[in-house]
Amino acid sequence: MSIAPKRISTKRKFINDGLFYSELNSFLEVELAEDGYAGIQVRVTPQRTEIVIKATRTKDVIGDKGKRIRELTEVVRKRFGFKEDEIELFADRLNFRGLSAAAQCESLRHKLVRGLPVRRACYGVMRFVMEAEAKGCEVVVSGKLRSQRAKAMKFNDGYMKKSGQASKQYVETAIRHVKLKSGVMGIKVSIMLPWDPTGKKKGPQQPLPDIVRVLEPKVEEVLQATPTHLSDTGDIAHHDYTTQAEYPGQVDMPETGFTEDQY
Repeated sequence: MSIAPKRISTKRKFINDGLFYSELNSFLEVELAEDGYAGIQVRVTPQRTEIVIKATRTKDVIGDKGKRIRELTEVVRKRFGFKEDEIELFADRLNFRGLSAAAQCESLRHKLVRGLPVRRACYGVMRFVMEAEAKGCEVVVSGKLRSQRAKAMKFNDGYMKKSGQASKQYVETAIRHVKLKSGVMGIKVSIMLPWDPTGKKKGPQQPLPDIVRVLEPKVEEVLQATPTHLSDTGDIAHHDYTTQAEYPGQVDMPETGFTEDQY
């Protein structure tokens, strides 16, 4: 006798999917920090679950002859209780690195770990992002920057949405932490993506709601109409007005002694 699979509610399913994504993302952030990790994409098919890892250095993620990607697959399979061939990991190269907040946050973190000055590192990241055709960029670094007193420094360039639905669609944010000898330093990178109606880049296809497009007016041809009037039979007849007195709009003035201007 076969046992029917256990059914779970839709609410519990969404919670389990969110926990799976969150834990897997946190694990790969630590494991692939040196390889430009920029996020994952989970695709569930009837046969298996596919996890696409987005990174700037895919060769390091795959490893020598695929050794590292197989090790990561085995760790994830044992942790979440998948059977053999039920889960598979892939590595995908990030095409537009300048429009990825996670990739730029990791880049800034490595610059600060190597000892690069904060201001110089942040301006370098912002310049790289704006050269990638982003609409705006904001970098916030907080912690013990120069002295023992902790403070925050904010660098911004371009146009940035802060509220509304547009901020959810267009703004991508990433947060990382740098562990230095002086203490922990926090990094936050926000990038406002460009409008991408073709879908070739990373930006959303829906335009911003506050953009007004002014269309050019259409050129219409003016038709020259011939004056017409109704004949006695009710048909439209063309009339050639040879004299001014024959024009229908002219009113014959009565002989009352008044001039035409006084009427």
